[in-house]
Amino acid sequence: MMKSIVITQPGVLEIQQREIPLPAADEVRVKTIYAGVCGSDVHIYHGHNPFARYPRVIGHEFFGVIDQVGRNVMPSRIGQRVVIDPVVSCGHCYPCSIGRPNVCLNLQVIGVHRDGGFSEFACVPASNAYVVADAIPAHHAALVEPFSIAANITAQLRPTTDDVALVYGAGPMGLAVIQVLKTVFGVAHLVATDRVAARLQRATECGADRCVNNQAANVSDYFDEYGRAPTLIVDAACHPAILQQAIELASPAGRIGIMGFSDAACTISQQAITSKELSIFSSRLNSARFPQVINWMGAGKLNPDALITHQLDFDQVDVALHLFENEPAACCKILLEFPA
Repeated sequence: MMKSIVITQPGVLEIQQREIPLPAADEVRVKTIYAGVCGSDVHIYHGHNPFARYPRVIGHEFFGVIDQVGRNVMPSRIGQRVVIDPVVSCGHCYPCSIGRPNVCLNLQVIGVHRDGGFSEFACVPASNAYVVADAIPAHHAALVEPFSIAANITAQLRPTTDDVALVYGAGPMGLAVIQVLKTVFGVAHLVATDRVAARLQRATECGADRCVNNQAANVSDYFDEYGRAPTLIVDAACHPAILQQAIELASPAGRIGIMGFSDAACTISQQAITSKELSIFSSRLNSARFPQVINWMGAGKLNPDALITHQLDFDQVDVALHLFENEPAACCKILLEFPA
């Protein structure tokens, strides 16, 4: 038997005893070591994720060791240290055919549409389990998935060393984007804005050149003083007012990336977009970015420790969810540790 963290229905979390699963023919079974807590886990807990069905074992950011394989998988994979890409796609629809499996017409996300990694053992498609070198610590490897979100949006925005960047939101996703923009792509100047001072301090540690507390100051005033408009803007905060402000702030020929998943309506000016010939991109999950992120991490280009604020035993998951939702100043990335 094994223990699994299950949302049985919105608002009800249980740690259940379950049978240890057997991998299907093309699957591997992973013994979970670390799993990260994400905002989408909180949304599923509250019943705010329209794609989730209950009961559901949550968790889509996890690292572990393969301990059993299905009959179509090479036995040599047993013992591999792996991170799991949660995107499970069909491989033959239009988005899949053009390299966009993250918006597959038949998309399933591990931890949302199917049971995830908040469990002592989890079975996943073998092709979704990516090997991580021994040199990458286990608790760092657990953050490959969050950094893959940043890799996906930056792949669309194509940052350069000439860019002046603005990142709205210094939560876990915003910080991952800041690191990738600065330490991987080397953008010339990066400004982070948030309303929580502690988050802005973490943004500085992640490479931001300047931080603006937008509860006390206007970010547009900073760019007026700086003398250059942002050429690249990322919304990692997901507030309805941000997109229009980004359109107004952006340099002509600038690029804007939207990462949020809110259904709240926002009002934007078409004239402001076309007069500057702005490019606006949206980004969901990741499109096979795990190898890229693993390479960045192995090369020392990422600093996962700057995001990790808590490591808790998995049976403290209720504490973890409360911290994530209610303590934005103290909490960034929480890792749940599963027994060896």
